[in-house]
Amino acid sequence: MADSRIQRDQERHQRSHKLRNTILIIIAVILIGGGSFAAYKYMMLKNAADKSYKSAGIEKERNTDALLRQKKPISILLMGTDTGELHRSYKGRTDTMMVVTINPKTEKTLITSIPRDTAVNIPGYPAQSPAKINAAYAYGSAKTSIETVQKMLNIPIDYYALINMRGLVQIVDQVGGVTISPLLTFDYEGYHFEHNQPTKMDGKKALAYSRMRYSDPLGDFGREQRQRQLLQTIVNKNGAVSSIMNQGFINSLSKTTQTDLTFGDLTKIVAKYHDARSEIQETYLKNQTGREINYQEMEVTPRSELQAATNKIRESLDLPYKETGSIAIH
Repeated sequence: MADSRIQRDQERHQRSHKLRNTILIIIAVILIGGGSFAAYKYMMLKNAADKSYKSAGIEKERNTDALLRQKKPISILLMGTDTGELHRSYKGRTDTMMVVTINPKTEKTLITSIPRDTAVNIPGYPAQSPAKINAAYAYGSAKTSIETVQKMLNIPIDYYALINMRGLVQIVDQVGGVTISPLLTFDYEGYHFEHNQPTKMDGKKALAYSRMRYSDPLGDFGREQRQRQLLQTIVNKNGAVSSIMNQGFINSLSKTTQTDLTFGDLTKIVAKYHDARSEIQETYLKNQTGREINYQEMEVTPRSELQAATNKIRESLDLPYKETGSIAIH
């Protein structure tokens, strides 16, 4: 068991992928088009962003308007769920949770993955704690998820974006399917995937590819890699503004995401933060140990590993050293 964990840690360390997520497809489209597209297409993008907007209902630790205006490093909490389209249901557990920090000065982006089974005490819910971190969203939506991550790692979260992976069925079908070379061989939900063999997928098959977890030796981390690969493929397939700018795609996009990034925020990030794509690093909470807590199997993180994650994130945000948070279970 220990050897497999060490091997998994080494494999995770060796893999690095570019940041891609559904809400930032809007950013990618604007970057690709350089802003040179018709006013009505601009309005379609703005309308999609407006429909996706939802405040987390939390007082932010930092003045995000000032951060963007002054081109300071920012953080975004990315969460993925597949519990129905976002504008119909805001409950359910998050399958994916990543802290993304973007630093335009160093031209670096850091992605820190937090495994869904990480054991924590959820702020405001003592009777339900300890619990898995993915339950924070079920108890208190984006607000509680943000509070939990902030207090667990002692870091500020400036924005959040919630991605509905189930909604990708409509998006993949809208763009005529995608061709992906699977990262590993497995069978799931009646579909077969062969490692490194280009495979044409419709929406349902692509969702199955992105959802499987238990047969992946990398667990949650492996699933996140496949989700990012799928989203990357969607962006690449629609590399020209003319092929992506249609009402059906935009409507699918707006139903699949939820964020407190306004369209104005997104355009500022495009204008001022695009150089941060030059170097994208990926890390995660390491050396977790499985333990039964409250009749559930959870992953317990050593305090030293939490401190290491805190250090990396705060350094990426140009913030001074602070001790890691105190709500995680060690």
